[in-house]
Amino acid sequence: MTAPHAIYGQFGRTLAFAQRTLDAILREHLAQHDTAPETWYALHLVATFGPGLSRQDLTRDLAGSPSLDANSTRTLLARLEAEGLITGDAHVDLTAEGKALHASLREYVSAPTVRLLSQFDIKDVETTIRTLQAITKRAAEEGSSLVQ
Repeated sequence: MTAPHAIYGQFGRTLAFAQRTLDAILREHLAQHDTAPETWYALHLVATFGPGLSRQDLTRDLAGSPSLDANSTRTLLARLEAEGLITGDAHVDLTAEGKALHASLREYVSAPTVRLLSQFDIKDVETTIRTLQAITKRAAEEGSSLVQ
């Protein structure tokens, strides 16, 4: 069995390499559909959190990603509105066109996800998701307590 401190030391590096690899796969996959990952992320956030999603929260979540900042997020949301994919001022929702595109992309994006994850026992995948969610929550709580 690996000593705890040794495995902890591998965690960040392993997570970073996994993210970089998965991002590259997603970019390549979406490029075949003439879609930027940022478009997919925005549509998916709106679809996931529904019409109750505030524009402020959506902007914050998108601007916090590695490939977007406040200015590029505003530009992205303006483009999605101009293309008729999202609507709303204080709260954002998908239009009928946005819902159709999101559903199509979700189906398209799920193929490589299923291919990559199906090699593992579903309980291991569930544990990994719970672990990453707990780490994210704890890090956010600790980060916000450092600011106060």
